[in-house]
Amino acid sequence: MDDLKIADDSQERITILTDSFDSAAMEFHKRRMATKGYRLENRIAGHHFYMSEGTVASKLFEGDVKYAVTFVRD
Repeated sequence: MDDLKIADDSQERITILTDSFDSAAMEFHKRRMATKGYRLENRIAGHHFYMSEGTVASKLFEGDVKYAVTFVRD
C-alpha cells in the first residue's frame, strides 16, 4: 500500500526512508518529484533512528540503518 499523497499541495517537505541507497535515489524518478515541483533537499545518507521520550531514547527499526531522502518544494 502506498499512503504517500504527493498531490496534496500543503506538503512542502517529504522524507522517505528506504533500506538501501539505490532505493532512496530511485524515489525521485519513481514518484516523478520534479514534475510536482520538488527537488532533493540534502544528500542521501544512512541513519540510525531513535525516538526520544523525555530522558530516554529508544532505537527504531531494531537499530537497522535506513536511508533518508528528503524532497522540498519552494
